[in-house]
Amino acid sequence: MENQLAKSAEERTFQYQDSLPSLPVPSLEESLKRYLESVKPFANEEEYKKTEEIVRKFKNGIGGELHQKLLERAKGKRNWLEEWWLNVAYLDVRMPSQLNVNFAGPAPYIEHYWPPKEGTQLERGSINLWHNLNYWQLLRKEKVPVHKVGNTPLDMSQFRMLFSTCKVPGITRDSVMSYFRTESEGHTPSHIAVLCRGRVFVFDAIQEGCLITPPEILRQLTYIHQKCHSEPDGPGIAALTSEERTRWAKAREYLVSLDPENLTMLEKIQSSLLVYSIEDGSPHVTPEDYSQVTTMLLTGDPTVRWGDKSYNLISFANGVFGCNCDHAPYDAMIIVNISHYIDEKILENEGRWKGSENVRDIPLPEELIFTVDEKVLDDINQAKAQYLKQASDLQIFVYAFTSFGKKLTKKMRLHPDTFVQLALQLAYYRLHGCPGCCYETAMTRYFYHGRTETVRSCTVEAVRWCQSMQNPYASLLERQQKMLQAFAKHNKMMKDCSTGKGFDRHLLGLSLIAKEEGLPIPELFTDPLFSKSGGGGNFVLSTSLIGYFRIQGVVAPMVHNGYGFFYHIRDNSH
Repeated sequence: MENQLAKSAEERTFQYQDSLPSLPVPSLEESLKRYLESVKPFANEEEYKKTEEIVRKFKNGIGGELHQKLLERAKGKRNWLEEWWLNVAYLDVRMPSQLNVNFAGPAPYIEHYWPPKEGTQLERGSINLWHNLNYWQLLRKEKVPVHKVGNTPLDMSQFRMLFSTCKVPGITRDSVMSYFRTESEGHTPSHIAVLCRGRVFVFDAIQEGCLITPPEILRQLTYIHQKCHSEPDGPGIAALTSEERTRWAKAREYLVSLDPENLTMLEKIQSSLLVYSIEDGSPHVTPEDYSQVTTMLLTGDPTVRWGDKSYNLISFANGVFGCNCDHAPYDAMIIVNISHYIDEKILENEGRWKGSENVRDIPLPEELIFTVDEKVLDDINQAKAQYLKQASDLQIFVYAFTSFGKKLTKKMRLHPDTFVQLALQLAYYRLHGCPGCCYETAMTRYFYHGRTETVRSCTVEAVRWCQSMQNPYASLLERQQKMLQAFAKHNKMMKDCSTGKGFDRHLLGLSLIAKEEGLPIPELFTDPLFSKSGGGGNFVLSTSLIGYFRIQGVVAPMVHNGYGFFYHIRDNSH
């Protein structure tokens, strides 16, 4: 990371933003052809023929008109999807987002310098926070290296949303507030919010023009920790962020109407660099089993994380760490990037602070004390109750697969990610006796403000291979051939989706144009095969590769009876 930073000294993080290509609109014919292929595994002959006819009518009728309108829209925007996607996938969604939308993940330090150890929470926390602050400064100075594929720069805009960013609830639609500015753009907030035992504190990360050091951060955290552990718990205002969105919006409006000072405090939390959560629990965790810590990160105490914040850094009593982040402003690769950076720094410094132990006389943290009444306390209790009920319905397992990793799959000339995707298909097929519609994330960051596209991993080729694996009479050669066909198909789909030739976002655009124009919903979208094949977010398998570092994470499944499967691939394990 360090030499990468030195190398890219002349390259600024956001310098290519203006020269990135616009997001293309795929051809209607190609999208519909790909869509038909994707529904095949879930249809019998009669159903497929019916859908084929619906698609033909769509293409020659309303679909063609909607496509023309979409092309018109795309002419005036560098990314025709951006605003729609943010609204439809995140801001219009009314279900509680903390459990259903946020992603969470454990930090991998337990595998080297920071194994679980009681009594290390605050000291380690001060070092961890300091590395986070250094990364924030690199971003401010635009010294985070530009991500590239070969020599092609990728969109970096999501990095602006990591710090000082927060979702704010609305009655029908939420909004994202981002207060981050680079150094050349001007002033940016520099305070951290700390949540502990239902109370909220803030302190500034910059003193006399420079970052506070780990010993100084430790003093601030110790002050907060001692105060919270020797005095009564606070009301736990943060739990309101875990509520259904409209309810939280109304509770927030009421809170603000009680006392205008409440709004000032809410805005302090919203604009803070990040939220640092002090948890009292000590989750069990080993390099082979991250299940309990990951469960606690995604479903832990709602009074000590701000569900709408783009970055909650969570610390446990046994010196174990992780994060919980709102998904609306960015995708997981942003948090993977900073987590990897911090992991490398902790390794490099052997988990210690090697600088001066001097502590300047800096102001103590300020507590944000909200004005509350019985109604607010009732709202908080109700939020906690629904949160705990929902959390109890989620099972999370995070085990290491140690038989082999990407070294072996690459040696066999098989793409490691495709390998895992097909293994998943086979596992689902064996478990349920039928194919499972599957969403895999493809990134579209070649394009201006590009985010993601859907790869539908359950292909006809994958199903044929699964069937051959279940057929005791199929020869090894037949199985191998079918497997290689499934690999080739998946690799091509991933490439197509990353280069703007996916169809799911295109179909979404067409349906949204119809909605905006006040037209009836086209039959394509009400056809049972549309949702049966995963359309409209009905994927039974929701999956994503988190990368090839030590970093891992989870998101809840898309549907109630579904699976969320998120994995990283190491050299010799998964």
